[in-house]
Amino acid sequence: MSLLEYCQTVAKNARAASSQMSVVSGGRKNDWLRCSAQLLRSRTDRILEGNRQDLAKAPEFGLTDAAVDRLRLTPSRIESMAHAMEEIALFPDPVGQVMESRIRPNGLDVQKIRVPLGVVFFIFESRPNVTSDAAAICVKSSNAVILRGGKEAIHSNGVIAGLLTEAAKMSGLPENVIQLVTTADRAAVGHFLAMPESIDVAIPRGGESLIRRVSDEAKMPVIKHFTGNCHVYIDKDADPDMAERVLVNAKCQRMGVCNAAESLVVHREVSASLLPRLCKALTVRGIEIRGDIRTCSLVPEAVRASEEDYFQEFIGPVISVCVADSLNDAIEHINRYSSKHTEAILTTNIAAAREFAARIDSSAVMVNASTRFNDGGEFGLGAEIGISTDKFHARGPCGVNELTSYKYVVYGSGQIRE
Repeated sequence: MSLLEYCQTVAKNARAASSQMSVVSGGRKNDWLRCSAQLLRSRTDRILEGNRQDLAKAPEFGLTDAAVDRLRLTPSRIESMAHAMEEIALFPDPVGQVMESRIRPNGLDVQKIRVPLGVVFFIFESRPNVTSDAAAICVKSSNAVILRGGKEAIHSNGVIAGLLTEAAKMSGLPENVIQLVTTADRAAVGHFLAMPESIDVAIPRGGESLIRRVSDEAKMPVIKHFTGNCHVYIDKDADPDMAERVLVNAKCQRMGVCNAAESLVVHREVSASLLPRLCKALTVRGIEIRGDIRTCSLVPEAVRASEEDYFQEFIGPVISVCVADSLNDAIEHINRYSSKHTEAILTTNIAAAREFAARIDSSAVMVNASTRFNDGGEFGLGAEIGISTDKFHARGPCGVNELTSYKYVVYGSGQIRE
């Protein structure tokens, strides 16, 4: 079988499974979620062995420390994967929900019904825990999913996907509702992206080059998750202790993820008193400060930032810093350089918080809270398949509802249009 024939077979099987999933009961989907969680726990040793094989090969792929951290699985991370699946099982089944309903003067009952998207082609890098998250969200929303992970996680993904498939058979789900692409050939991605007749949506999750490739080549809609150049703005009315605590968490708690802070903006009125303290809290944790002229004059260890630095998602121990003359200047700076992912304001001024939240053009705005909270699990979605920086069709963490569309179903009693 050629590579093209292989891809066509996978896509055709996914389309067949998708057709069957539209009538699978919520109870059966929940059985699969719970069974999968049980298998993840009981086969933890097998998952960790596959992960060890991937970690051993990480140097061959030139992975950064942040990428290795995303690749690494631990018993606690596997437990989190299992817990997320059980949490999703507790959610109402989105499929078939009546979103709106109205009775027309002629007696027609017009209903807007939530339906699955169909077949999801999910392309992701490094993070094997995403395998179970993505499958859980897709199946809960009655979609079939084609999973294409990166070569750096091939053993981990293979074990996890195998367990999910085993649970699907035990739970009576359609065959091929979950399929892992078994070839590492990058040409396979291009083949799948050229199959709009079989695949309804593509979702890339990884580096910017991957996402741009998918966006450029896909013949079907793409839910995009671009870079996470996230900002923390310290307002003139911020509580200093809260500002330091939240900033350190946003930047340092886990640097290799998309909702980690990459840029700090401080109001001019508190820059002299607060900026040295904030930067010291970062530098003692190994963070390099790249700042504007005013930052460098206040923070001796800072180096001058370039224009490119303010656009950059560092995914590591570097942060860009600038001093803003006003709330308005801070908002304009953030909207210019942001990747539209997550921004935070630290302030005790409710009017400033409301203006910031209204004018910032990003998928999530945090008021007196860390950027690290922009996450499906933290938002109560159970898990996410990605954090969309688009505005159509979904924005922010994409859970089960974001993997549905709708159609109108109209009930009549013989009405005809005059």
